[in-house]
Amino acid sequence: MKEAIGLIAGDGSLPLLLAARIRERGHAVFAAAHRGLTRGEMEFAADRLHWVSIGQLGGIIDFFKEQGVRRVVFIGGVSKKHFFSQDSQVQLDERALRVLARLKDRKDDAILRAIAGEMENEGIRVISPMVFLKKEMAARGCWTRRRPTEREEKDILFGWNLARRIGRMDIGQCLVVKEQMVLAVEAIEGTDETIRRGGRLGKGEVTVIKVCKPKQDRRLDLPVIGLTTLQILEEAGASCLVVEAGKTIVADREELIRRADEKDLCLIGI
Repeated sequence: MKEAIGLIAGDGSLPLLLAARIRERGHAVFAAAHRGLTRGEMEFAADRLHWVSIGQLGGIIDFFKEQGVRRVVFIGGVSKKHFFSQDSQVQLDERALRVLARLKDRKDDAILRAIAGEMENEGIRVISPMVFLKKEMAARGCWTRRRPTEREEKDILFGWNLARRIGRMDIGQCLVVKEQMVLAVEAIEGTDETIRRGGRLGKGEVTVIKVCKPKQDRRLDLPVIGLTTLQILEEAGASCLVVEAGKTIVADREELIRRADEKDLCLIGI
C-alpha cells in the first residue's frame, strides 16, 4: 500500500467520499475527526481515526506525527458559529490559541492558512482535495434539462461579479438575488442559512450564486454542493443555482441532477 494520507474531517458527507477516493488510489486514510461534528461513519471510512474537539490543533498535529503522516487534506466544514454557541464543542488548546493570537484578523482564509502553516512547520504538507476528487469537480455549462429563463440569466449576470467581489473581501462564497436585487449575502451563518434567508425575502424563485473566492487557497475550504444543498434550495423555493466550474466540489452529481430535473430546478457551472 502507498503512503498514508492524513484527513482532517469536518461535517457532512464529503469526508466519507474523500476517504473512499483516497483508498481507491491505494493509500491508507488516517483521519482526525471532530466530536459532535464529523459523522460517526468515519469510524469505518478511515484506516485509523483520532477524535478531537474543535480547536485541538495540537492534538491533530501530534496524531499525524505519531503516525508518520507527511501529507494531509482538509475536507468538510467547521463553522465559526461554534465559537459563539452556548453548548459549544470548542476546546481551544495552547497551540490553537498561539496561532489565533498571531492573526491580524479572524477571516476564514486567514485562520485556515495559519493552521496549514503551523502544520507545514512540523513537516506535514497540506495538499488540495482536488487531487483525489477530480471526478467531483463542477463541469461547465447547464447540467439540467431546464435552462435558465431570461430573468434568471439577468440575475446571473448581475450577481456573478458581486459574488466575486464579496469573495475577494473574504466575507462569504454565496449570494442570493432576484430581479437584479441582492437578497442575502453569506457571512458566518453559512450557505444553507443564506439560501433560506434569501428565499424568505424573495418569496421563492430566487437565483443562488456560489463561487470560489478569487484569492482562495485551493487546498482549503473549496465550495461544495450536494443533496443537502438541493434540499435547502427546494425549501427556499429557489429556481436556479450557479456555481464556479472547475473550483466547486459536487457530491452525488448524478443523483443531484436527477432530483433537480424532478423539481424543475436549473443547475449551472460557469
